Formats: sequence, structure tokens, C-alpha cells
Amino acid sequence: MLDEADDIHPLFQGAPSTTEFRKLRKRIIRNVRMAIEEYGMVERDTRWLICLSGGKDSYTLLAALHELKWRGHLPVDMLACNLDQGQPGFPSTVLPDFLDRMQIPHRIEFQDTYSIVTDKVPANRTYCALCSRLRRGHLYRIAREEGCSAIVLGHHRDDILETFFMNLFHGGRLATMPPKLLNEEGDLLVCRPLAHVAEADCARFAAAMNYPIIPCDLCGSQDGLQRQQVKAILDEWERNAPGRRRVMFRALTNARPSHLLDPRLFDFAGLASKPKDTNDVDCREFSALPSSWSDPSEPAVPGPASPAGDPAAARAIRGARHTT
Repeated sequence: MLDEADDIHPLFQGAPSTTEFRKLRKRIIRNVRMAIEEYGMVERDTRWLICLSGGKDSYTLLAALHELKWRGHLPVDMLACNLDQGQPGFPSTVLPDFLDRMQIPHRIEFQDTYSIVTDKVPANRTYCALCSRLRRGHLYRIAREEGCSAIVLGHHRDDILETFFMNLFHGGRLATMPPKLLNEEGDLLVCRPLAHVAEADCARFAAAMNYPIIPCDLCGSQDGLQRQQVKAILDEWERNAPGRRRVMFRALTNARPSHLLDPRLFDFAGLASKPKDTNDVDCREFSALPSSWSDPSEPAVPGPASPAGDPAAARAIRGARHTT
């Protein structure tokens, strides 16, 4: 990739010139492009709503998509969007100022979902489920108002793995966040181009670019989340066996329904063995018999006591079987 000031998007201006950062940037762009192509996310000349929270993941998503568009690999129009949900202490000017400075078209929407969530969710329960549903509803509405065909989210590889294990441990099902999803109404796609990108890469990239990060725990509802518990388990596995996350993620792309237990995915009832042709007798069946073998239903055959050691006796036995 070129790094001259006039050959990059403003999002990358001031990027470190180290070899390590160049490799990181190249890896992120390659993985994003791979997900977009592998899962068929692009419909040419459409418009995407890029959802920004102000966290490291959404900044990485924004930068990667604009880099691909800048270089002609992403033929879609993009509109960045931040939904200010009225959380206490939310720095409402950070993202608008940043997006203006980066010359990125955007829409900032204020909807006080925080008050609704705190009113409806009982004490000592997390806000995330209801908050997410309310946020998703507003994003769908905004996408339709702006003529967008897809909502693009910043969930990365680790989010997908954590969701899989949350479903496994707590939901009793094998499921996770898909990289591409059609909403229930059938008029909007939900895409996750960071599906192949590691969370650690997002963190290193956003820190190196010095993007203005907005914390994700302003609502105070993050302590003790099931997701945090699963993340701790995966972190421990990764420490004990480096590369474990990568292997587990590869498993999600290599499912074999015939080796699971869901009859809705594979027709186990339709499996049946093929009838064997009785005229096609394999001599190896007899060569494997023990020396003490005998079949009381067969006529006595003269010869050595061990047909396995006497080929003539074995032929005599086969002949007797065919004549009875």
C-alpha cells in the first residue's frame, strides 16, 4: 500500500511508518476484503450505513472500508452513523468533530433509549439485551430513511467466537453472529466485514492511529456479563495454547452436519446400508477366521481341521455353502 499523503484517505494520514504497523494495516485490509468477497456482501452501486459507536472496532471498520473504497475495491456509497442513546457522560461532540475532520459523510441521531432501558430492566440485571434491540430498531429506521440497503456493524472475530460459546453454554444451541444476515422484513442486510479480524488487531490499529476512543461502559452495566466470563475463558485458553482462537474460528467455517446430531440439518433417517450381493463372496472373509471355527449348519468337510491354513478346505467349504 502506498503511504504518500495524497494517495491515502484522510483516515490514514499520520499513520506510523513502521514495518510492524504496515503489516498490521495490510492484514486488516486483507481480512476485511476476504470477508466481503467470501460472503457476498457487495451489491454494486448500493448504499451502506456504517454504524459507529466510537470504540476501537468501529474506527477500524470505518478506516478499512474507506481504504477499500479509496482504492476502488468497494463499489458502494457509505454513510457513517452514530446513535447517541442518552447514556450519562457520553461525549456527544467527539464523533461529529472527528467525522467532519476526516471529511466523511455522516448522520448523528439522538434517541434516549437509556431512560427506557433503566425503567424497564430490573435492578441487578444487565441492560445489553434490551438496549441492543432498541438500537437495532432505530438503525433499521435510519437505514430506510437514508436509502441504504445494508447496515454494517463492527463485530470482529472474537465477538463471533464469544457469541458462539455463549449460545453453547447458556442457550443450548450451535449458533453465532453470521457475517451476513437478512432482516425479518427482507429489505435490509446486516453485514459484519470484520468477521475475520482479531480484536487484538483492532486495538493495536486504533491505538496506533490515536483515534478518539469512547468507552463502552458508560451505562455502568458491564460488570459480571456472561460475555465477559466467556472472554476470560477464551483468554485463558489462548494463553495456554497460543493460536487457539484462530483454530476455533476456523472450525466455525468447517461445519459437518452429518457429524452432529440435528436431524433438521441432516437426513439421518434416510441413511441405509446397501444390500450385499450374496453371490459375491470374498475369500478374505474365510482367511480371517480362527483355526477353531466351525459352522454346525454346514456339512462336514473332510480335510485338515483348520480351513484357514488349507486353501483346498476353504474352497470345499465355499462349494458346500452354494449347494445347500
